[in-house]
Amino acid sequence: MRGIVTAICCAAFAGASFAQQDPKFTQYMFDRLSINPGVAGTSGELCGTLMLRQQWTGFDGAPKTALLNAHGKIARISSGVGLSVFMDELGQQKSTYARLSYSFHRRLGPGTFGIGLAAGMMSHTLGNKWIATDGVPGDNAIPANGNTDMGWDLAAGLYYTSPTLWAGISSTHLTEVELRNVSIQQRRHYFVQAGYNWKIKGNQKYVLQPSALVKMDGTSTQFDLTANFLYNNMVWLGVSYSTSDFIAPLIGYQFKPTAKSMLKIGYSYDVTTSKLRNYSSGSHEIMVNFCTLLVKPPSVQRHSSVRFL
Repeated sequence: MRGIVTAICCAAFAGASFAQQDPKFTQYMFDRLSINPGVAGTSGELCGTLMLRQQWTGFDGAPKTALLNAHGKIARISSGVGLSVFMDELGQQKSTYARLSYSFHRRLGPGTFGIGLAAGMMSHTLGNKWIATDGVPGDNAIPANGNTDMGWDLAAGLYYTSPTLWAGISSTHLTEVELRNVSIQQRRHYFVQAGYNWKIKGNQKYVLQPSALVKMDGTSTQFDLTANFLYNNMVWLGVSYSTSDFIAPLIGYQFKPTAKSMLKIGYSYDVTTSKLRNYSSGSHEIMVNFCTLLVKPPSVQRHSSVRFL
């Protein structure tokens, strides 16, 4: 098993040297900010999202990913700001991304249109616990003592959201920075995402939520298609299919802790469709999302004159 894992991790690293892929999430519909800065603040609420993913359970050194983002609206300047931080670990390779996002808003029909930019840093680290196979020469591109490199990262995106529809187009890693110390050439990524809320027969109790995400890096294209069914604005069940490697059932629950907030908790389980299914029991992902509407308290005026009583 360890030999198989080593081969997979080395193959992944070899591919990363030319086209480092961003971490992926099955429940992408709950994380739109990390790939599109135009999303920041467009919901009008203060929102935070945490996502944890364990991919290819059963492999030593299998990918592990954590994401934390937050964003909110600045009404007085028709804008929004956000922060995305995610960490990814694959074998001996560890990656960290952190971006600050800004989105300028304009009302468009029943919804909001956002034009966003993001700037931040990326860091990649290679460990030093490589497993050598007898008779196989070493790779000079892999430092024996480990190494770290970092660089600037930029992203841009357009995003539109309304009560029933959301859609966006964006690009990350615009700088295509080269991290020489770890032999990684970061490739520019392109994303197209969209979703729709359809009340079945106009009944608010039954809502079908189809969505799609297209990911491109100039050499490959991946499609993720998802359909969630939300019942009574409380429980959802769904299924997601990705051309990359899996089909996944989804389940979730949401409720209002207060009249102006919503807490969502979701889980997905990826069933691997490639030959890796012979060695892995699938992938697990947990999502927690909280949004609240910040309402400015009314100003209280006091007057000493009896004329204003």
